[in-house]
This record gives sequence, structure tokens and C-alpha cells, in this order.
Amino acid sequence: MATSLPSPTPTDAGADAGLDRALMLIASVVVLGAVMSILDTTVVNVAINTLAREFDTSLATIQWVATGYTLALATVIPLTGWAADRFGTKRLYLMSISLFVIGSVLSGLAWSANALIVFRVLQGLGGGMLMPAGMTILTRAAGPHRVGRVMAIIGVPMMLGPICGPILGGWLVDAFSWRWIFFINVPIGIAALVLSLRVLERDVPTPEHRLDWLGLGLLSPGLALLIYGLAESSSSGGFGAAKAWAPMVAGVVMLALFVRHALRDADAALIDLRLFANRTFSAASITLILVIIAVFGGMLLLPLYLQAVRGESALSTGLLLAPQGVGAMLAMPVAGRLADTTGIGRIVPVGLVLVGVSFVGLTQLQEDTSYWLLGAELFLLGVGLGATMMPTFSGAMQTLRRAAIARASTTLNINQQVGASVGTAVLSVLLAHELAARLGGGGGIGGTAVPADRRAAVAPKMADAFAATFWWALGLVVLAFVVAVILLPRDKPEPVDDPDDPGAGAMPDAALVLTH
Repeated sequence: MATSLPSPTPTDAGADAGLDRALMLIASVVVLGAVMSILDTTVVNVAINTLAREFDTSLATIQWVATGYTLALATVIPLTGWAADRFGTKRLYLMSISLFVIGSVLSGLAWSANALIVFRVLQGLGGGMLMPAGMTILTRAAGPHRVGRVMAIIGVPMMLGPICGPILGGWLVDAFSWRWIFFINVPIGIAALVLSLRVLERDVPTPEHRLDWLGLGLLSPGLALLIYGLAESSSSGGFGAAKAWAPMVAGVVMLALFVRHALRDADAALIDLRLFANRTFSAASITLILVIIAVFGGMLLLPLYLQAVRGESALSTGLLLAPQGVGAMLAMPVAGRLADTTGIGRIVPVGLVLVGVSFVGLTQLQEDTSYWLLGAELFLLGVGLGATMMPTFSGAMQTLRRAAIARASTTLNINQQVGASVGTAVLSVLLAHELAARLGGGGGIGGTAVPADRRAAVAPKMADAFAATFWWALGLVVLAFVVAVILLPRDKPEPVDDPDDPGAGAMPDAALVLTH
């Protein structure tokens, strides 16, 4: 029988005993799940052309390998908070890993494009619950005194995933087979399952907590329609295409109806909108979503610039983007410790300034920009993100009761997923507009779609288009900076956990404390 190692208690956190062995073991389990989920999102992107050739189908069809996974994430994330209360976070985490691994195996064995798309949806149903469930486990185990430091640990794979994914994916596709971009998840998943069984302490579920079926029927399809419309906007010529705006409008209407329903029946709602009555949580959420829109859009622009303007391969692109991950990896532990000792209003604005300075540099991109200069800008961007993302996330959690953490984690992950989709779609459309203005038509953008002989002639104008698009991303960072300076607390708020209540994590009440 599997044995569970003792997990840290709120009392431990209250004494601020540091990141002890038990907490580090829990963090290692959550990091394994995060690595699987995040790497899988990025490694597939470099194999899209290979998959289209393998299954003799169009890029528009095979793109659903990525889109279907994203839509599955959006559909299942809202369920995570309820499922964590209903089944317990340990059981939910084990179920999520199992479903993800099964989907990975089936995806690697796929015999057609349609089969692969279906199996990717199955994989996404598991992957969507991995991050919010893992963050809930980690936040509850750490307690408010250590949440910043422990979130910095899980933040490293979140930032390294987009960097390492293309490198790993390109190597697996070139050296072995496209199937290995899915099979690689199997040993990681098995290790995560074994460690979860041994390390995670069993929590107390609340089976009487009923599912908000009406909220589920409005929120999950609403998010899926919104993200589908955003995805279509970048491939259908912009937001004016009916294939883009029609599902987006339908999605927004369904989300508005969900908000109305959730405000009327707050106690039973799938997402507790009373969380936003907490000023710190609201300010952190707004800051987070603005940064994610800008940064995830930027993460789309940079690989396209390197491949379309500079003619780099997928593997070389991943290596050239690596300084961003290095900067984040160095900054996150420092920012995490600071988040546990002072207000995030003193940390996040500094990180946003660094992100903004790096984006100013990227607005000056040219067809022959020095890779040394680009690497320095990306390193600065990584340091800024390391001082922004996880402190903002942990700051949002610091003033919540333990009973609210599962729902809060779900809400923040929804914001992250929607923000990433919005950023990718909006900056894709803006880039296409800038390219069309300089080159006419669509500009021939699309990775290696521009032949080498033509690239030399159009590269200067294409580089100008990328530089102009980064001004929009910079504007979002400036807006996030204003929100952070005005609304984020400059002093660390008092924690609201009851250290003497070992069952606090299972309380059905999601009460909040208003902070100033």
C-alpha cells in the first residue's frame, strides 16, 4: 500500500519554517504535472507541418490538433474548483494525470488526423485540470507565509515550457518520429502518479457540494466559443469574418448570462464571483490578464520573426529564445521570497518596467538585428516576467481563506487561458494588418512559407511590421503597470487562514476578507 509523507500544515507556514522537505516533495509532484501540460502545448506546434504531410491533409485541418486541445482546456477548467471540493484535490490530481497520459498514448498511436484530434481533446480534458488542481494543492500546503516562494518553483516550468518545447519537439521529430512528442509524456506521467500516491496527503472531499449545471452549461461552452472565435480570427482574415465574430459574440453572451446567474446564486455558482470583492484578488487578476495578453502575444511574434524574417529552423528558434527562460529562472526564486516578505505592489511594478524596457527594444527590430542584442532583450524580458507572473499569482491568493483557494485557482487559470488566446489572436491579426499595409495581401507570413530568395527582398518591410506590432504589446504592459501601481498592495496583507483548523481546506464556505 502506498504511504503518504506528511504535508506541511498551516501551523508550519505560520511559523515560516522555510521550504521544508515535505513541501519540496509536494512541489516536485506539481512541477511534473506542470511540465507535462505546458511542454505538450508547445512541442506540438513544431510538428504541425510534419503531421499534415504524414496524414496527407491540409494545415487548416491539422491545426485542430492544437485548437482542439485548447478548447478542451477551456471546457474543463471551470469544473476544477467544484471537482476539487467534490472528490478532493489528491483524487482529482490523480485522475487528471491518468487521463492526460491515456490521451498521450492514444495520440501517439493515432492512425488518422481525425483520430489524433479526438485523442488530443481527451488529453486536453486531463491537462485542463492539472494546473489549477496542482496550484491548489501547493497553495494549501504552503500557507500564506510561503506561497510566494513555492509558487516561484512552479513558475520556472511555466516560463521554460514555451522555450524548451520547440527545442524538444524539433529534436524528437527530426531524430525519432512525431509520435514521440506524445510518448514522451508517458514516463513523466508515471513518475508523477507514483510520487502523487506517495507524497500527497489525502484531503477530505465534500460530496454534498452540488454541481452548478446551469453555470456549467453557460460558462464552459461560452469560453469554448470565445476561444474558437479568437482562433478563427487569425486564420480567417481578422475579426470581421463571420467564422470569427459569430462564435465570439455567442460566447460573450453566454459568459454574460453566466455572470448574471453567478451573482444571483453565489453560494452554488461554479465560479464564486465574490472573489472579486477582494481588492487584492481583483487587482492581481487584472494585472495578470493584461500581462498574459501582451506576453503570450509576444511569444507568438518572436518565433515568427526568427523563422519568417531570419529564416531560422524550429530548433534554432528555440535555442535563440532560451535567454528568456534563463532570465525567468534566475528571477523567480528571488521574486518569490520577496513576495513572502513584502507587498506585491513593491515587486510587480519593477518587473513590469523590465518587461516594458525589453518590449521597447523589440519595437526596434530590423532584418539584421544582432542576436546578441536580441538575446540581451529576451534575458531582460525573462527577468521581468519572473518578477511579475508568480508574485502576482501568489499575491492574489494571500488574502483568501483556504476554502476559497480551489475556486480562486480555477478562476486565475481561466483568466490565463482566455488571456493567452486573446493575446495570440489579437496580435496575430495586428501583425497581419501591419504586413498587409507594407507588403500587400497577407505578406506571405507563416514560418517557412516565405522562400529564401523572396525573403531577402521583403525582410526589411516584414521586420518593420513585427516592430510595429510590438508597440501594441508595449501599450498593454504600460496599462498593467498603471493598474499595479494604483491597486496592488505595497505592504504584505495579514493572512486570513485559521492555523488551528486542520479541516479548513474542506470548508464549503468561501468567505473572503476585504483588503485595502
